[in-house]
Amino acid sequence: MFFKQLPAQESSLSYFFGCAGHAMAAAVDVVAGDEEWFVQQAAQAGVRITCVIDTHVHADHVSGGRALAQRVGAPYCLHESARNFVKFDFKALTDGQLIDLGNVQIKVMHTPGHTVDSMCLLVSDTRRGPEPWFAITGDTLFVGAVGRPDLAGREREMAAQLHDSLHGKLLTLPAELEIYPGHQAGSACGAGLSGKPSSTIGFEKRWNPMLALDRDAFVAELTHTIIPRPANMDQIVAANIAA
Repeated sequence: MFFKQLPAQESSLSYFFGCAGHAMAAAVDVVAGDEEWFVQQAAQAGVRITCVIDTHVHADHVSGGRALAQRVGAPYCLHESARNFVKFDFKALTDGQLIDLGNVQIKVMHTPGHTVDSMCLLVSDTRRGPEPWFAITGDTLFVGAVGRPDLAGREREMAAQLHDSLHGKLLTLPAELEIYPGHQAGSACGAGLSGKPSSTIGFEKRWNPMLALDRDAFVAELTHTIIPRPANMDQIVAANIAA
């Protein structure tokens, strides 16, 4: 397996990984303007980008996912629930679905809370074994923090969903599982993010203050600490869902 993390604008983190042996790769959470970087990385590695995935419809930056997918002839993927508001066609991913990249496998995990369509990606290298090696957690779980719940305008409901997604799904994974989030410190997508670009499930369970709270306390704290929305959020979302 090869794996690269790209720090992008708005404190975003994008990902490029896959299987060199089968010449297949995935691009995840591409920011508009960075498409050429992914094309160059694929050429250097001698691989094809066979899927482009956004972990959710972003509200803090314009996605480059569709543009990259069109450029390389790959499907652009979102969780199936995005069909309720996205105005263009895309490849819909479902909870538990497996995406084949040769010796690399991606398992889709629907984790609503930050947005209704949020998902995490569990990535395995079958040469090492069937268990996932790492998770790309999007805006569900950050290093030291969790995603904001107010973007859908139902912050208490979404905060409760986020608690359930974290404790019912992500935190049941092995402690040694690496996590790679969608943002680091400076992002408007959560409060209290660390500048560290990766962690593990076990470290977050021990040190992330939000994960120690019961459901009611989690909802109260998360909805109390909401930071201001990006000033141009409505325009960004409109661009990311437009036909």
